[in-house]
Amino acid sequence: MGDGLPRNWRTSSYSNGGGECVEVGGLPDGAAVRDSKDRAAGHLSFGSAQWTDFLAAVARGRYRR
Repeated sequence: MGDGLPRNWRTSSYSNGGGECVEVGGLPDGAAVRDSKDRAAGHLSFGSAQWTDFLAAVARGRYRR
């Protein structure tokens, strides 16, 4: 488990199940995000502070369509 790879990938509970989602995986000091349609393409990693800031921005409605 100390390999630094993301664990426990999950999709949003708001996902429509159409396969066009992102998945989030836990990291020891942050989170990783990957495309659910192309998992083999890899993932983007974010530190704890970056991830917390992103979640706060989402909660404020910054990324609404």
